[in-house]
Amino acid sequence: MPHGDDTRYAVVSCHVERPLDDAVWARFSRLQGRAPGGFHIAALIRPPDQAAGEGEAEWLERAREAASRGPFGLHTHWTSPSHARPTPGGEGPAARVRREVDWLRERGLEPELFAGGGWYMDDDVAQALADLGLVDCTGTAFTPSYLPQDASRLAATQPTTLELPSGHRLAEVPATHSLGMLARAVIGPLPPVVHAYFHDTDLLDRKRGVALELALCALRFRRPPGRFPQAP
Repeated sequence: MPHGDDTRYAVVSCHVERPLDDAVWARFSRLQGRAPGGFHIAALIRPPDQAAGEGEAEWLERAREAASRGPFGLHTHWTSPSHARPTPGGEGPAARVRREVDWLRERGLEPELFAGGGWYMDDDVAQALADLGLVDCTGTAFTPSYLPQDASRLAATQPTTLELPSGHRLAEVPATHSLGMLARAVIGPLPPVVHAYFHDTDLLDRKRGVALELALCALRFRRPPGRFPQAP
């Protein structure tokens, strides 16, 4: 739970999509270590893709570093490192989530959070997350401009508990602000709970990196740093 008023707080997460890119990792690692504004940034990380030649040993070293500095979660890219949404004929999304969580746990990493690549969500994935005891961060309070109107996704404006068809429950903490949205909103209206997210590759642009740090420092005065909820 957050410190202070538990109805008004903020959390921050990063979709770590290029953990083996030295330049990207260095920038993310420094930012997460600094915790600007007092926000401990959650690392939602994509596992290594062996088909793309990504090595496991270095990935594990970096993932463990990230997990030691803040909340840790899984960010599944359903098709490939460069293709976040599922494609027809590929591995079933729910099966992939279960496989990747098992893979992490077998290596001593315990994900608390989840965000589906390309904001993809369906009933089977939600059930898998509930079974695995994860908190979902795939919902969004905004409609991603690049997604078709009929794309499978979850719309939510504030943290909630989803009641699944099975009767199980899934804690949901939707993203409310991208980096750009947060930079514009810190001096305007804010919802009670802010969940700001960014991508590790955003940090390659120095101006965007500076804007993120300044926005988080300003956000602290309006929404104290909080913690992601635990699974039901």
